[in-house]
Amino acid sequence: MLVHLKPYVKQELPGVLLFHLKEQLFPYNLNWKVPCFPFFNCNLDLFGVRRLHSQEIVRQKDPSSRKMSTWAVKTMDMDVTTEEDSAALRLSPAYETAMEALSSLITRQKRGGASKIGGKYKKLDRMLMYIKILGLEGHLGGLKIIHVAGTKGKGSTCAFCEAILQECGFRTGLFTSPHLIDVRERFRINGLDITEDKFLLHFWDCWHRLKLDLQENLTEDLPMPPLFQFLTVMAFKIFVEEKVDVAIIEVGLGGKKDSTNVIKEPVVCGIASLGMDHMEALGDTLAEIASHKAGIFKPQVPAFTVPQRSEAMDVLSERANELMIPLEVVAPIDCKWLDGIKLSLSGDHQYSNAALAASLCKSWIRSTGNWEKLFQHDDKDSLPEPFIRGLSTARLFGRAQIVHDSSSNSSTVSMVNGAASGDLTFYLDGAHSPESLEACGRWFATVVKDDKNLLPLDSCLKTGIGEEVSENGFVYTGSKESNKISKRILLFNCMDVRDPQILLPQLVNTCATLGTHFSKAIFVPNISTYNKVTSGASAVPFHLPAKDLTWQFNLQRIWEKILHGKGFPEKPLKKENPACFPPNNFLYEDISHCKPADGNFACSTVVSSLPQTIKWLRDCVKENPRLRIQVLVTGSLHLVGDVLKLINR
Repeated sequence: MLVHLKPYVKQELPGVLLFHLKEQLFPYNLNWKVPCFPFFNCNLDLFGVRRLHSQEIVRQKDPSSRKMSTWAVKTMDMDVTTEEDSAALRLSPAYETAMEALSSLITRQKRGGASKIGGKYKKLDRMLMYIKILGLEGHLGGLKIIHVAGTKGKGSTCAFCEAILQECGFRTGLFTSPHLIDVRERFRINGLDITEDKFLLHFWDCWHRLKLDLQENLTEDLPMPPLFQFLTVMAFKIFVEEKVDVAIIEVGLGGKKDSTNVIKEPVVCGIASLGMDHMEALGDTLAEIASHKAGIFKPQVPAFTVPQRSEAMDVLSERANELMIPLEVVAPIDCKWLDGIKLSLSGDHQYSNAALAASLCKSWIRSTGNWEKLFQHDDKDSLPEPFIRGLSTARLFGRAQIVHDSSSNSSTVSMVNGAASGDLTFYLDGAHSPESLEACGRWFATVVKDDKNLLPLDSCLKTGIGEEVSENGFVYTGSKESNKISKRILLFNCMDVRDPQILLPQLVNTCATLGTHFSKAIFVPNISTYNKVTSGASAVPFHLPAKDLTWQFNLQRIWEKILHGKGFPEKPLKKENPACFPPNNFLYEDISHCKPADGNFACSTVVSSLPQTIKWLRDCVKENPRLRIQVLVTGSLHLVGDVLKLINR
């Protein structure tokens, strides 16, 4: 089957891909698999035609007095013929080849493992050589960089900086990591992921220049750069050639030895909240970790940080004193400064990230000589309107993100046996350190409490509210239409270099302190692998090859010990032939049926397939119109990315 219309991605926004059609024959067959595009709204009609609802987004100013930025949306439909039982739209040959080339640069067997790159040159020495080969030596200073490190919150801080400076009228470039669905997410120009066409242009230029030079000067001491180093020099090239006014660069790992630390003259530096993470590379104490992060400080460059624990703050202050630079500690932003506007990124911890971003942007604007042009006065007790607009429009996928599943609510599946389906909501946060999981737990417990139609049984009995008590211990309130059976499920995985005996109790205790408890927990392996770079259009097979699930059973054992305490048996959990789907009665089985000694767990399960887990959750809400499932997906940004890809956002 040939298709005569080829979509070309032009820009990307939350929930939207923009594209135009090129009038040429598609040189190969199209196959579909859900999801077809990472952020498209796709429905398959009865005639086997998948209708793509693309949206043309135009940024414009609201006529209201606050002049908030808004998005005007124009919807267009396009029909593309598909084959029965088909999968995701294939990548263009050039893009697919680029992904294969990028995959060849991965030098570690697994996340957290050591790189195989050796030779006489150190990482930053090699980075400078790559930059010289690409002719970027004299251009880095012209990028006017904001450099941000931290354990948690550095990505959010960078996103806030991007949005603020965009609202101030500057052309922004943003480099972050990791990507969740498509590698192009790492490179944003003016708030939008770089287009496929531009990505390929810059990618192959970098690739061929490096290949040619390194082949002509063949040496084992300077191989092709590993993946992150390649993407970093590529980011510099993109931002130079796209002529951005400001480049906002997020540190990858640590700071002192990070590939981004070839930046010698940033305009301003920032360090977000510090905590215990990546200890295998950064050290076992907070002071050692802080020492790595402080490595981005540069002489004569102002630096900002948020309140830190004393052992971290002492190290940051000492390093700043050595360089004789000012280090300002920024208090969380005061809500009154926002004039009633909400931050676009959820969670109380974002007030610290927003304050850090605002300080970084103020310093950058002043240092580049733009403050007087933009603002007539500097009121320390308020924020300029463009700053408020930026803080209310910043976006960052996979961090405190709420996605109402479109499959369970779309018109094609909303009616089951003449009745409406239940609803399924994913709460996605890539937290993977003790501190970030505490923040994640606080955020999740806060947002799920917004549902006031359902109260725990003990609360209702105290107040005498409620007419009907379910066998699962909930009281329904309000009208029959709003009555819901609420189930809160944890969908979890983490890297084996992290300590789940710290992470899982931190999450459980934080949620419990705020009155939120999980009905069930599901432990499942990620789909993504560390030896391959994929894109949003890469096919996701529904039936995945068998994986070793020893790690997932270990996570389940830790979870069950948290719930059952000292009475939990010490013998290993049953590991043979885990199900692709949870047991049929798993969702409704009461905790009283849990018999750990017999290997029967009513509160948790290990499932071998993430795609089939998502299908099972969707089937559950389709079958029960009174069911509300709230799924917290956390522990790994890669798991969050896999789920986002599967639910077609």
